[in-house]
Amino acid sequence: MVDIATRVYNHKWKIDPIVRSLIDTDFYKLLMCQSVFRNKPQTDVAFSLINRSNHIPLAKLIDEGELREQLDHIRSLSLSRGESTWLRGNTFYGKRQMFRSDFMEWFENMRLPPYHLERKGDQYELTFEGKWHEVMLWEIPALAVLMELRSRAVLNNMRRFELQVLYAQAMTRVWKKIEKLRDIDGLGIADFGTRRRHSFLWQDWCVQAMIEGLGSSFTGTSNCLIAMRREVEAIGTNAHELPMVYSALAKDDAELAQAPYDVLSDWHDEHDGNLRIILPDTYGTQGFLDRAPDWLAGWTGIRIDSGDPATGAETAIKWWQSRREDPLEKRVIFSDGLDVDKIRELHTQFAHRTKVSFGWGTLLTNDFRGLVPNDALAPFSLVCKAVSANGQPTVKLSDNPEKAMGPKDQIERYKRVFGVGAQEAIEVIV
Repeated sequence: MVDIATRVYNHKWKIDPIVRSLIDTDFYKLLMCQSVFRNKPQTDVAFSLINRSNHIPLAKLIDEGELREQLDHIRSLSLSRGESTWLRGNTFYGKRQMFRSDFMEWFENMRLPPYHLERKGDQYELTFEGKWHEVMLWEIPALAVLMELRSRAVLNNMRRFELQVLYAQAMTRVWKKIEKLRDIDGLGIADFGTRRRHSFLWQDWCVQAMIEGLGSSFTGTSNCLIAMRREVEAIGTNAHELPMVYSALAKDDAELAQAPYDVLSDWHDEHDGNLRIILPDTYGTQGFLDRAPDWLAGWTGIRIDSGDPATGAETAIKWWQSRREDPLEKRVIFSDGLDVDKIRELHTQFAHRTKVSFGWGTLLTNDFRGLVPNDALAPFSLVCKAVSANGQPTVKLSDNPEKAMGPKDQIERYKRVFGVGAQEAIEVIV
């Protein structure tokens, strides 16, 4: 196991590229990329960095030249033979050859497209433009680079023993969390912490700790590279990106209202079983479920990713019951801002009513809160989202208005089309 503190001190990270593989990304990115490659290959999109925590002055903390070096390194990456063999031959979600030959042939020869980087005050404007299936693969590595460069900026002035104590404290914190989860009967939990991790080495350590500490209760990791290296399941289904882009392509309000279901119709044609998980909150969970076609009720489960998680689960259970589906045969995946106490609370509340799983993200792989002066390593909310498709702006409403994004007039239009009324604002921490 890598001595992270010593490696930080001895090398000041210079020998460590932050992203060292094209599969150092979330599994759902590759699943969505294949779907886009098949269904929307001519769609042009733009992705943009959005720092929701604008009190973190990224451009003051991170040297622009170093940021460019890391981004340029990512553009030099291609799939290794071993990575390609793993993607082509491994079994994912019980299915062999998850990735089709035409997609793999493209992916094996792909290099990420150019980026545009500009400093605007104390923040960076980082954008990516091009064909959707190419540009979308920038999201996770771009976030990982910025998060880790921020970590490095804080760690750079720390001395040997400071670093040893810091990582000992952080490791103890993670292990205590794991110990608090051990006694939960029937727990199923995965690592979802790639995009806002402290560092690659730290995420890898956290996964190893979960493997040892939780045994079969640890169901896998969203990170493909770590899943391959640690021989655990790669976990992930789909994300808000798909309905956001499909909706931006709609020609009128009627097509807009139908777009989120068109996404899942395309997904239905490609996947079955545990990959048929609904993410209903892009334009409001309640309205989405109220208007959903009957065939969606037959899907395996729902992921709750915004708003009050207990309310989201109750809404899902009531919907299944209204469609004459047994909630005990369905799965609810909680994945928004989780930490141990909330995981325990939600499991106690819902495990006897439905199948419950957890995707544990930033507060697993980047919880250094209170461990350095001025809380300079506290996690913050950084996202990289599709902001336009074929020249039209994208919109996300969410079940939490604090996560809404898009032009104000379009947000109002989407609220009207999807029947979204007053929403409860919840502070976005990560």
